[in-house]
Amino acid sequence: MYNRLYIHVPFCRIKCHYCAFISRPPEENDLAEYPALLLKELQLHASDATPLASIYFGGGTPSLLQPLQLGRLLDEIARQTGISENAEITLEANPGTVDHVSLKGFRKAGINRLSLGIQSFDDCFLQCLGRIHTSEQSCQAFLDAREAGFNNISIDLIHSLPGQSLEQWRSELLSAIKLCPEHISVYGLTVEEGTPFANRYHPDSPELPDEDLSADMFELADDLLTKNDFEHYEIANYARPGYRSQHNSSYWLRDSYRGLGVAAHSFLREGYGIRFRNPETLEDYARQVTSGQLERFDVQQLTQLDAMAEFMFLGLRLADGVNKHAFEHEFNLTLESVYGSETADLIRLGLLVSDRNSLTLTRRGMMLSNQVFTRFLK
Repeated sequence: MYNRLYIHVPFCRIKCHYCAFISRPPEENDLAEYPALLLKELQLHASDATPLASIYFGGGTPSLLQPLQLGRLLDEIARQTGISENAEITLEANPGTVDHVSLKGFRKAGINRLSLGIQSFDDCFLQCLGRIHTSEQSCQAFLDAREAGFNNISIDLIHSLPGQSLEQWRSELLSAIKLCPEHISVYGLTVEEGTPFANRYHPDSPELPDEDLSADMFELADDLLTKNDFEHYEIANYARPGYRSQHNSSYWLRDSYRGLGVAAHSFLREGYGIRFRNPETLEDYARQVTSGQLERFDVQQLTQLDAMAEFMFLGLRLADGVNKHAFEHEFNLTLESVYGSETADLIRLGLLVSDRNSLTLTRRGMMLSNQVFTRFLK
């Protein structure tokens, strides 16, 4: 059973230089026909759903779809699975693809949380990233969203960009704070294989900020955002009180969710959990959904050890940390009996702190989180 739905829209006008997600420019009828494919897939899984607590339209660029299309999708989802009264329904949007008319339409369609992929307020950095929008368009999109009735807006920012200084990053953060969003996601640039950035930069490229500067950028974001009443609730995420992302938080808590669409991933709590994805090409996805036989790819049936490791490295992403009693309740083992030596070493190194109820990352632990997480992989 699942009560959360992720819907992947694999289309972008232009693929960004740093992006490794499955997406491509839409062809002639792609945007018109894709929602019908999503509904056909939903019909295959609807009987396993309980009323949905959250729905997340990600991509790609979901805001390329028309508000009427999203409205019909949500109406059909409500009919087939039910949607809880206070469900969080998020739409990712590129500022270059929305205006005051479309934003009003999205709000009327039932979207109640908007995630704007601003990434930078500096036009030079936006051009470097391959974004299709300008800083002016970002600010206008935010104002138009407010006018359209959105009272839950998240914005994404990327730091550690080629040639970026600490003062330039400070300016980015201050521009974000000035808009007064409810949520800000802050990511360090990762150069992914197979992207134009990977052909242009290597990990030690002099154009990229070094580890010390990247750490300074992380700390600056933490200092500025928390001083301006944002709660640092997850390594890369900050929220006003009451505005944590419900959908994304469910990932870190290992809630079941179903992914619809090309390359969409799912996690179901069958046994210790099972993870899988849909076909990665639109052609394969359309053929299989139409036939009513959707194949699962990269299937991972978790063992108890897998699930315990996930419990640790996903839960530690949250500022609330890992709850020791929840670990024992789920696995019938104490956390100390499984990971006692690992946690003791990490506490000694100043990367974790422990109390009677929980285990949490320190600020330094957050900056070195990948090194921490590997300690729980046996």
